[in-house]
Amino acid sequence: MNAKSGKGKPDKSPSPERQIIAENRKAKHRFEVLEQLECGIILVGSEVKSLREHRLSLDEAYVRVIKDELWLVGADIAEYRQATIWNHDPKRPRKLLVHKRQKSKLAGRAREKGLTLVPLQASFNERGIVKILVAVCRGMKLHDKRQAIKSAEAKRHISRALRRK
Repeated sequence: MNAKSGKGKPDKSPSPERQIIAENRKAKHRFEVLEQLECGIILVGSEVKSLREHRLSLDEAYVRVIKDELWLVGADIAEYRQATIWNHDPKRPRKLLVHKRQKSKLAGRAREKGLTLVPLQASFNERGIVKILVAVCRGMKLHDKRQAIKSAEAKRHISRALRRK
């Protein structure tokens, strides 16, 4: 019974949350994230089964614009053991799916000097579809990294001081 209305309809259970497959942790240290966009990806069956086992590495991956299409290059999806002869190539480039307007905007930003497209995260959405979070990034200089480390240490110091009280 619904608590608010008092009618006989049962409460809708909340939809399951996103299931993160893999993250590119190094990207947040190496790059300054300017803009993010969630993209779909074209996969074959053995790749999806391998992703369900969290067998994905985004460490060396990047996104390229080839013939006005976005491609995920360098992502390593390990072979699925039970697929035998129908297995996929682990390092093959994979096409990303985005709307035309978003694609042209990302491609334009990627052509700017010093900017690159980097995959930050791969996850299953609520419907079980694989989504890739792509970011327009600028490489961090050494002084930027030092500043980031300084601010992180300051936050840690403040939180420790607040916990002591």
